[in-house]
Amino acid sequence: MKPIRLQKFMADAGLMSRRAAEEEIRLGRVSVNGHPAEIGMVIDPAHDLVTYRGRRIAFVRREHVYIMMNKPRGYLCATEDDRGRKCVTDLLDGVEARVYPVGRLDLTSEGMLLLTDDGELKNRLTHPKNSPAKVYRVKVAESVSDEQHKALTEPMDIDGYTIRPVEVTVGEHDESGTVLKMTLHEGRNRQIRKMCETVGLTVKRLSRISIGNLKLDGLPVGKWRYLDEKEVAYLYRITEGKEERHV
Repeated sequence: MKPIRLQKFMADAGLMSRRAAEEEIRLGRVSVNGHPAEIGMVIDPAHDLVTYRGRRIAFVRREHVYIMMNKPRGYLCATEDDRGRKCVTDLLDGVEARVYPVGRLDLTSEGMLLLTDDGELKNRLTHPKNSPAKVYRVKVAESVSDEQHKALTEPMDIDGYTIRPVEVTVGEHDESGTVLKMTLHEGRNRQIRKMCETVGLTVKRLSRISIGNLKLDGLPVGKWRYLDEKEVAYLYRITEGKEERHV
């Protein structure tokens, strides 16, 4: 294997993102061949001994794993929970790699979730600068006025942060409420629920239906599949700041 930058080696090992690895190196928690590591140093993964918090980071010659899941409600976007709640990784029967959710959907939300052990891609997809468009189907309990619709599409302060404009389309409406299609270019914590609450709307159901040009395409709730090489290449391409193209 060719020499590689230390932070990339740690990300490729599925340990953390490159940015997080750089911080751990800066804090002196990483050593190479018994000596404190430096950010940007190049190592030979097959021969150099890398330790993190005193434990060796094993060099494993393997391919990364990329998964798309249709997350059900009632599952945490986590690998484990100290309160014993169900986690999305509990649904991954037969997957031996230790994969991590890319971003999050809260406990009561559902829909498309990506998981991977590729720390580099995970970091790209969750960085605010590169975040691809994410489309959500949102069912609210009320009818939506023109004023509420306008407010949802304009800059709005959420938890002291001014969010980027959101594209909102008002869909079907009946006695049970109204369906909104909302396209976000960033993903603040519980952003859609907080936006709707701000304008006086109550979210009854929230589902993510696409990330960039990737769609669920009939994937049943609670099921998952591997991404193919073309889809993975697409995710790398759009997180390089290049023009979005169809897979």
